[in-house]
Amino acid sequence: MAGGVTALEITLTTPGALQAIGELAADDDVQTGGCVLGAGTVLDERSAREVIAAGARFVVSPTLDRTVMRYCRDRNVPYLPGALTPTELLEARRAGAHMVKLFPASLVGPRYVREILAPLPFLRLVPSGGVALEGAGDWIRAGAAAVSVGSALVSASLVRDESWAEVTARARALVESVAAARRQLAGAPA
Repeated sequence: MAGGVTALEITLTTPGALQAIGELAADDDVQTGGCVLGAGTVLDERSAREVIAAGARFVVSPTLDRTVMRYCRDRNVPYLPGALTPTELLEARRAGAHMVKLFPASLVGPRYVREILAPLPFLRLVPSGGVALEGAGDWIRAGAAAVSVGSALVSASLVRDESWAEVTARARALVESVAAARRQLAGAPA
Protein backbone atom coordinates (compact mmCIF):
# COMPACT_ATOMS: atom_id res chain seq x y z
CA MET A 1 0.00 0.00 0.00
CA ALA A 2 2.93 2.30 0.66
CA GLY A 3 3.82 1.83 -3.01
CA GLY A 4 0.45 3.11 -4.20
CA VAL A 5 -1.22 -0.17 -5.14
CA THR A 6 -5.00 0.21 -4.86
CA ALA A 7 -6.04 -3.46 -4.84
CA LEU A 8 -4.52 -6.47 -3.12
CA GLU A 9 -5.50 -10.02 -4.06
CA ILE A 10 -4.66 -12.94 -1.78
CA THR A 11 -4.99 -16.20 -3.72
CA LEU A 12 -6.43 -19.24 -2.01
CA THR A 13 -3.38 -21.20 -3.16
CA THR A 14 -1.39 -19.16 -0.62
CA PRO A 15 -0.93 -21.05 2.67
CA GLY A 16 -3.06 -19.38 5.36
CA ALA A 17 -4.96 -17.28 2.80
CA LEU A 18 -8.24 -17.08 4.72
CA GLN A 19 -6.47 -16.05 7.91
CA ALA A 20 -4.43 -13.44 6.01
CA ILE A 21 -7.59 -12.02 4.40
CA GLY A 22 -9.25 -11.81 7.80
CA GLU A 23 -6.25 -10.11 9.40
CA LEU A 24 -5.82 -7.61 6.57
CA ALA A 25 -9.56 -6.87 6.49
CA ALA A 26 -9.37 -5.98 10.19
CA ASP A 27 -6.22 -3.85 9.75
CA ASP A 28 -7.05 -0.15 10.03
CA ASP A 29 -4.13 0.78 7.76
CA VAL A 30 -5.56 -1.36 4.96
CA GLN A 31 -9.08 -0.02 5.50
CA THR A 32 -8.02 3.63 5.52
CA GLY A 33 -5.16 3.34 3.02
CA GLY A 34 -7.33 3.25 -0.08
CA CYS A 35 -6.49 -0.37 -0.84
CA VAL A 36 -9.29 -2.81 -1.68
CA LEU A 37 -8.71 -6.36 -0.43
CA GLY A 38 -9.81 -9.33 -2.51
CA ALA A 39 -9.41 -13.06 -2.89
CA GLY A 40 -8.16 -14.99 -5.90
CA THR A 41 -8.31 -18.56 -7.17
CA VAL A 42 -11.86 -18.84 -5.83
CA LEU A 43 -13.16 -21.97 -7.54
CA ASP A 44 -16.53 -22.65 -5.93
CA GLU A 45 -19.38 -21.11 -3.96
CA ARG A 46 -18.11 -22.43 -0.62
CA SER A 47 -14.79 -20.67 -1.15
CA ALA A 48 -16.58 -17.48 -2.20
CA ARG A 49 -18.66 -17.62 0.97
CA GLU A 50 -15.53 -18.10 3.12
CA VAL A 51 -13.48 -15.28 1.57
CA ILE A 52 -16.35 -12.80 1.68
CA ALA A 53 -17.03 -13.72 5.32
CA ALA A 54 -13.31 -13.16 6.01
CA GLY A 55 -13.51 -9.66 4.53
CA ALA A 56 -12.69 -9.92 0.81
CA ARG A 57 -14.31 -7.08 -1.13
CA PHE A 58 -13.77 -8.63 -4.57
CA VAL A 59 -13.40 -12.20 -5.86
CA VAL A 60 -11.25 -13.49 -8.73
CA SER A 61 -11.22 -16.90 -10.44
CA PRO A 62 -9.06 -18.38 -13.19
CA THR A 63 -12.26 -19.51 -14.94
CA LEU A 64 -15.94 -18.57 -15.07
CA ASP A 65 -17.99 -20.28 -12.37
CA ARG A 66 -21.65 -19.31 -12.52
CA THR A 67 -22.34 -20.33 -8.91
CA VAL A 68 -19.55 -18.02 -7.74
CA MET A 69 -20.91 -15.31 -10.06
CA ARG A 70 -24.41 -15.59 -8.56
CA TYR A 71 -23.17 -15.73 -4.98
CA CYS A 72 -21.03 -12.61 -5.44
CA ARG A 73 -23.72 -10.74 -7.37
CA ASP A 74 -26.30 -11.45 -4.65
CA ARG A 75 -23.91 -9.88 -2.11
CA ASN A 76 -22.81 -6.94 -4.29
CA VAL A 77 -19.23 -8.21 -4.34
CA PRO A 78 -17.41 -7.70 -7.66
CA TYR A 79 -16.41 -10.95 -9.36
CA LEU A 80 -13.69 -11.17 -12.01
CA PRO A 81 -13.87 -14.54 -13.76
CA GLY A 82 -10.97 -15.71 -15.88
CA ALA A 83 -11.15 -16.31 -19.61
CA LEU A 84 -8.76 -16.37 -22.56
CA THR A 85 -10.49 -16.82 -25.91
CA PRO A 86 -12.87 -14.29 -27.46
CA THR A 87 -15.75 -16.72 -26.87
CA GLU A 88 -14.84 -17.20 -23.20
CA LEU A 89 -14.34 -13.46 -22.66
CA LEU A 90 -17.70 -12.62 -24.20
CA GLU A 91 -19.42 -15.42 -22.28
CA ALA A 92 -18.05 -14.05 -18.99
CA ARG A 93 -19.37 -10.61 -19.88
CA ARG A 94 -22.78 -12.00 -20.86
CA ALA A 95 -22.88 -13.90 -17.56
CA GLY A 96 -22.64 -10.55 -15.77
CA ALA A 97 -18.95 -9.82 -15.25
CA HIS A 98 -18.13 -6.12 -15.41
CA MET A 99 -14.41 -6.93 -15.70
CA VAL A 100 -12.82 -10.16 -16.92
CA LYS A 101 -9.46 -11.56 -15.90
CA LEU A 102 -7.52 -12.33 -19.12
CA PHE A 103 -5.69 -15.49 -18.05
CA PRO A 104 -3.03 -16.61 -18.62
CA ALA A 105 -1.88 -13.35 -20.15
CA SER A 106 1.66 -14.66 -20.65
CA LEU A 107 0.36 -16.80 -23.52
CA VAL A 108 -0.81 -13.84 -25.57
CA GLY A 109 0.65 -10.38 -24.89
CA PRO A 110 -0.68 -6.81 -25.15
CA ARG A 111 -1.36 -7.02 -28.89
CA TYR A 112 -3.97 -9.69 -28.13
CA VAL A 113 -5.89 -7.20 -25.96
CA ARG A 114 -5.90 -4.69 -28.82
CA GLU A 115 -7.12 -7.36 -31.25
CA ILE A 116 -9.87 -8.56 -28.88
CA LEU A 117 -11.09 -5.04 -28.14
CA ALA A 118 -11.40 -4.11 -31.83
CA PRO A 119 -14.63 -6.14 -32.26
CA LEU A 120 -15.50 -6.26 -28.53
CA PRO A 121 -14.72 -2.72 -27.28
CA PHE A 122 -17.11 -2.98 -24.32
CA LEU A 123 -14.99 -5.64 -22.58
CA ARG A 124 -12.99 -4.49 -19.54
CA LEU A 125 -9.99 -6.81 -19.45
CA VAL A 126 -7.52 -7.33 -16.61
CA PRO A 127 -4.47 -9.29 -17.82
CA SER A 128 -3.16 -11.71 -15.19
CA GLY A 129 -0.60 -14.48 -15.12
CA GLY A 130 2.86 -13.52 -16.25
CA VAL A 131 2.41 -9.75 -16.36
CA ALA A 132 5.88 -8.24 -15.86
CA LEU A 133 6.45 -4.97 -14.03
CA GLU A 134 8.22 -3.42 -17.00
CA GLY A 135 5.41 -4.44 -19.37
CA ALA A 136 2.42 -3.25 -17.32
CA GLY A 137 2.12 0.02 -19.24
CA ASP A 138 2.04 -1.86 -22.55
CA TRP A 139 -1.10 -3.70 -21.43
CA ILE A 140 -2.79 -0.43 -20.46
CA ARG A 141 -1.83 1.23 -23.76
CA ALA A 142 -3.32 -1.81 -25.55
CA GLY A 143 -6.65 -1.16 -23.83
CA ALA A 144 -6.59 -3.20 -20.61
CA ALA A 145 -8.69 -1.69 -17.82
CA ALA A 146 -6.10 -2.71 -15.21
CA VAL A 147 -3.33 -5.26 -14.70
CA SER A 148 -2.84 -8.00 -12.14
CA VAL A 149 0.78 -8.54 -11.16
CA GLY A 150 1.73 -11.41 -8.88
CA SER A 151 5.18 -12.83 -8.30
CA ALA A 152 6.87 -10.07 -10.32
CA LEU A 153 5.71 -7.74 -7.56
CA VAL A 154 5.77 -9.96 -4.47
CA SER A 155 7.92 -13.06 -4.88
CA ALA A 156 8.22 -15.82 -2.31
CA SER A 157 11.86 -14.88 -1.72
CA LEU A 158 11.00 -11.23 -1.00
CA VAL A 159 8.40 -12.32 1.53
CA ARG A 160 10.72 -14.91 3.08
CA ASP A 161 13.49 -12.30 3.41
CA GLU A 162 11.01 -9.63 4.56
CA SER A 163 12.32 -7.32 1.83
CA TRP A 164 9.44 -4.87 2.22
CA ALA A 165 11.43 -1.90 0.88
CA GLU A 166 11.98 -3.80 -2.37
CA VAL A 167 8.28 -4.74 -2.58
CA THR A 168 7.38 -1.07 -2.05
CA ALA A 169 9.87 0.04 -4.72
CA ARG A 170 8.44 -2.48 -7.19
CA ALA A 171 4.90 -1.34 -6.37
CA ARG A 172 5.85 2.29 -6.98
CA ALA A 173 7.42 1.38 -10.33
CA LEU A 174 4.29 -0.55 -11.31
CA VAL A 175 1.94 2.26 -10.32
CA GLU A 176 4.04 4.83 -12.18
CA SER A 177 4.21 2.65 -15.30
CA VAL A 178 0.42 2.30 -15.36
CA ALA A 179 -0.11 6.01 -14.62
CA ALA A 180 2.30 7.02 -17.41
CA ALA A 181 0.46 4.77 -19.87
CA ARG A 182 -2.89 6.28 -18.86
CA ARG A 183 -1.50 9.82 -19.23
CA GLN A 184 -0.22 8.89 -22.67
CA LEU A 185 -3.65 7.54 -23.67
CA ALA A 186 -5.25 10.77 -22.44
CA GLY A 187 -2.86 12.79 -24.59
CA ALA A 188 -0.85 14.17 -21.69
CA PRO A 189 2.93 13.89 -21.53
CA ALA A 190 4.00 10.52 -20.14
